[in-house]
This record gives sequence, C-alpha cells and structure tokens, in this order.
Amino acid sequence: MQKQPKKLLAAVEDLFFTVKIGEAAKRAGLDVEFIKNDKDLLAKAREEKPALIIFDLNFSDMQPLKVIAKLKSNAESKSISLIGYLSHAQGELKQKAHEAGCDMVLARLALSQNLAQILKRHSGTL
Repeated sequence: MQKQPKKLLAAVEDLFFTVKIGEAAKRAGLDVEFIKNDKDLLAKAREEKPALIIFDLNFSDMQPLKVIAKLKSNAESKSISLIGYLSHAQGELKQKAHEAGCDMVLARLALSQNLAQILKRHSGTL
C-alpha cells in the first residue's frame, strides 16, 4: 500500500518563495498547498493535519498573527509545526509571532538557505 505524502500548507504571497517552497517540498516528498486566506487555512489545518505550515508574516491579507494564535489555541491544530518568516529588521514582529505561538521565526534569507533541511525534517526523511 502506497503511503500518502505528508502535507505542507503555505500562507505565502511572494512568487519567489512560492516557487522555492514548491520545489523544496517536492524534493522532500511533501505535498504542498498554497493558501491565500485565513478561513481556508484554518479549515485545511483542521481537516488535513499538515506536518507544517509556513507563514509569510508580512502577508497582510492573511493576518498571520491571528491565524497562528487560533491554530495554537485549538486542540485539533495546536500540535502542527508553524514557521514564520520576515525581514531581518523586524524584531518586534518576530517577538509578536513567538508570543502568538509560532514555533520558529526566521529571516527570509535564513529560511531560503535552510528550507531544504527544514522540509526534510518535517517530511520524516532526515
């Protein structure tokens, strides 16, 4: 019996990161879905129990801090790993993301450099 690949949800509007995450997820054996609004993301997180959700913390249409807080306060979704990324100069936003429940907050460059390893870890292939 074929094992289903683990799921990755991404709340990302930047085309560069969409492509980068999509390619890295494929190499790591993760099934990736890009979500553009908070209601869909919350519903998918509860239904599909993804291994990981990646947030662009500057994705204003998504309101990532509110979504992160909702995910971490819900018994069905609080165990999902959440990674947020932002500009390296946004220390206050980084602190707020951690307070909301984001498991890891990285600068854009750090995420870009470490994405393959992060996704392999969450796919169970590392």
